[in-house]
Amino acid sequence: MRLALYQPDIAQNTGTILRLCACLGVPVDVIGPTGFDMSDRALRRAALDYIDHVALVRHTSFGAFWEARIAAAEPNRLVLLTAHAETPHHGFAFKTDDILMLGRESAGVPEAVHQQADARITVPMRPGLRSLNVAVTAAIALGEALRQTGGFPATAKDITSLS
Repeated sequence: MRLALYQPDIAQNTGTILRLCACLGVPVDVIGPTGFDMSDRALRRAALDYIDHVALVRHTSFGAFWEARIAAAEPNRLVLLTAHAETPHHGFAFKTDDILMLGRESAGVPEAVHQQADARITVPMRPGLRSLNVAVTAAIALGEALRQTGGFPATAKDITSLS
């Protein structure tokens, strides 16, 4: 399982997502250009000391991300999280090698990216409200995906019960 951020606008949201993924052991792809400084120093400020614990791959563009995805022996399924989908996240059957993609805070993803997605899912919300914060959406969807696939990291309690 991976999480991909399409041209994120807000460093603090990206930092929160990097921290989430560090804690859950989920690699992250950041697809540029970003709306903020993506230097190591800036990321360290946004993600605090968790940046050293996350597998982070930076892509200069969606095209570069797509080429890396296709170059894999078996390309992972691209699952787009969007407010414009019909399928709720909890009604979707996740696979262990899915890539969950989140769009820009300001604009989501362009139609061309929508068309490239293998699936589009949404986190259901009350009618009349526009969207959740991207980091909150990431946590909700990733939590369900890891629950379904048994992908949560082992805890100290889990490890000691195996002894």
